[in-house]
Amino acid sequence: MHRSSRVSHKTKPAPGPSPLHDPCSEFRFARSANMADGDTLKRARIADGGDASADTAGPESPMARLQHIATESKLDMDSAAFAKALDTQDKLSALRAEFNFPKNGQLLEADASLVEPEADCVYLCGNSLGLEPKETKTLVVEELDKWARRGVIGHFDDSPRPWVSIDETVVAKSAKIVGALPHEVAIMNTLTVNLHLLMIAFYRPTFKRHKIIMEAKAFPSDFYAVTSQIKQRGFNPDESLVEVGPREGEETIREEDILAAIEEHGDTTALVMFSGVQFYNGQFFDLPAITAKGHAHGCMVGFDLAHAVGNVELKLHEWDVDFACWCTYKYLNSGPGGIAGAFVHDKHNEDTSLPRLTGWWGVDPATRFEMGYDSPLLPGVKGFQLSNPPVLQTVSLLGSLNVFEKTSMQELRAKSELLTAYLEYLLNSVVFSHDTKLARPLRIITPTNHARRGCQLSLLFPENVKPIFDELEKRGVVCDKREPNVLRVAPAPMYNSFADVYRFGQLLRDSVQAVHDATS
Repeated sequence: MHRSSRVSHKTKPAPGPSPLHDPCSEFRFARSANMADGDTLKRARIADGGDASADTAGPESPMARLQHIATESKLDMDSAAFAKALDTQDKLSALRAEFNFPKNGQLLEADASLVEPEADCVYLCGNSLGLEPKETKTLVVEELDKWARRGVIGHFDDSPRPWVSIDETVVAKSAKIVGALPHEVAIMNTLTVNLHLLMIAFYRPTFKRHKIIMEAKAFPSDFYAVTSQIKQRGFNPDESLVEVGPREGEETIREEDILAAIEEHGDTTALVMFSGVQFYNGQFFDLPAITAKGHAHGCMVGFDLAHAVGNVELKLHEWDVDFACWCTYKYLNSGPGGIAGAFVHDKHNEDTSLPRLTGWWGVDPATRFEMGYDSPLLPGVKGFQLSNPPVLQTVSLLGSLNVFEKTSMQELRAKSELLTAYLEYLLNSVVFSHDTKLARPLRIITPTNHARRGCQLSLLFPENVKPIFDELEKRGVVCDKREPNVLRVAPAPMYNSFADVYRFGQLLRDSVQAVHDATS
């Protein structure tokens, strides 16, 4: 239900658990002595004794696939040997060699007495910053060398990547990842800049339709962008912003509540705008359902895909999304502060009524350098371009997209579901078991339904997580925390292994134990 001080959206409490998640999300695996036994993956709720069948553990689920592999290999799922067997079967495992992994000895926080200095760290932070592709340095140095040798001529020379059209090297590859046509994508600016540019065009409030519907506790930059746009148009966020949040006692937003909010406020709403994957809890929203519901009520619909692009399968054109934007430094591995992307559906290409901020890079390139003032704007998203894209950031993105070209989002998603399911299993079977010294149960607040999450699991601790986070860093683990008590752990299928996930499970258990020993 809606839980903010702005426009209230009320939902009636419904009996039973959320379809995304158990009410408390506190469960353990009932393990048999024989790991090939079907009881391996039966879940028993700690909190409410409810029916655990709602967590999609069907015969085609990632958890069922893990069980099948364990049965066939006759290996204990809690063992390093099982993780190794999973890596042996992983047809994407060779992609790991395309990336530079920080070594334990390169991490200032690592304790030399607890790590092997020359071993790869356990890097599970692609939700914040992806690892560096090895090709990236080569591409960046090539452009620096061209600058040194050619100067301004590098813009128009006959090299494979003339700077004047450098973005053309990444547009089609990016479009494939977001499920768009190449002419519907532009690579430009940074995410919040693009969000503002697109909201100027697609948030056109009137006295009757002035509201924006978004998730509660969205990433702060989205909140700032949305509220400033509302104010800039002369409206009040207290009246024009509808935030849909979890119900009391739940951590994720029920999809029925999102659709109910659009149903209730749709006729007074100008724009529906959600994240693709929620940054805090990792919930993957039902984008086609939200889009269809918004359009049914005459609303424009857009998405911030920062945590979705390169993480989950997207079909922006097919889903009829009006606009979207994303950063590229998380799962697209373009480097810190990397260039961003934008999408505008080509159904808007001929809509000359769309207001927009314009610049010289949004006009026809055939007349751009004539320096006139009457060049026509390019149709669609290309007309939103303001300035020439930064070359070094663009080729940094290219280095990662070249790795994406060696696989597909379907293959990455299939591995990701298995990786995260294995992480979930280890957390519940090993880390949260009876021998872990937590004063109160730790909870996974990400949906248990694999179709409604990306690779990230968010772990809610019963007290401040910093001591455990510090112990993890000492042991060569790179993940991130959200104060005061959440760890976000994201095994990226492009470069993470099942052995990484297994090691994390062991090191988290050791870290919890170390904190307990230090405070008891």
